[in-house]
Amino acid sequence: MQIDELLQRNNVKISGNGSHTLLLAHGFGCDQNMWRFITPALAPHYRIVLFDYVGSGDSDLAAYDSDRYSTLDGYARDILELCDALSLEGATLIGHSVSSMIGLIASIAEPRFFDRLAMVCPSPCFLNKPPDYMGGFEARDLEQLLDLMDKNYIGWADYLAPLVLGGSGSEALTQELSGSFCSADPVIAKNFARATFFSDYRSLLPKARHPSLLLQSRTDLLADVSVGEYMHARMPDSELRVLPAEGHCLHMTDPELVLRELKPFLASPS
Repeated sequence: MQIDELLQRNNVKISGNGSHTLLLAHGFGCDQNMWRFITPALAPHYRIVLFDYVGSGDSDLAAYDSDRYSTLDGYARDILELCDALSLEGATLIGHSVSSMIGLIASIAEPRFFDRLAMVCPSPCFLNKPPDYMGGFEARDLEQLLDLMDKNYIGWADYLAPLVLGGSGSEALTQELSGSFCSADPVIAKNFARATFFSDYRSLLPKARHPSLLLQSRTDLLADVSVGEYMHARMPDSELRVLPAEGHCLHMTDPELVLRELKPFLASPS
């Protein structure tokens, strides 16, 4: 695939100044626009690469392959292909939610592309795996959520958006997130949802090759603080910051808290 085709496929936007590149990877049901609350503070100091996964945002839907994107590995391939096309060796990947794991998969596969990882509300597994791990959901609950996508897609979006944002999410942000969910093709969204919520990448945590910053909300219905503690205990060279905030989209609801932790992490020696 030619570079221009690849950039169009993932709706890549490059901005900012600086020699160090930040690659920002959005979460499930979102797109690159969700990063707009933190990019203005970073653009004067860093080159910023934004993109949409195939099937999300303004990506090329014709490039969607249900087999490739049935697991998170397919999305990690998107990232690696972008890094290769843009020669992003030593970049920092900032991933939201499931993109934290997608970024980890990519960084283990091709460590030369990355310098460090910042994870906003990460979770390696949303399923409960007692007695050692509680991801927050029973499999039957997630199956019911996916079933709701088939029966009432708009109702599913309206239910999930406030759950994801938490109590600190404004009505405008809740409507925006619900609209983002609704704008996705239902078949593609369900495939991404299954890849997100039924995966288990806990085994990759000890294999992390780069310094990592884990940013967790004090109250997050999708990823409890215990999930961050679990990750931190198993990821070498990781830092955990539990922020006085609520919800699963810290970069949207509390961008100033994210920037407060992110800036010194980006500036620290690798």
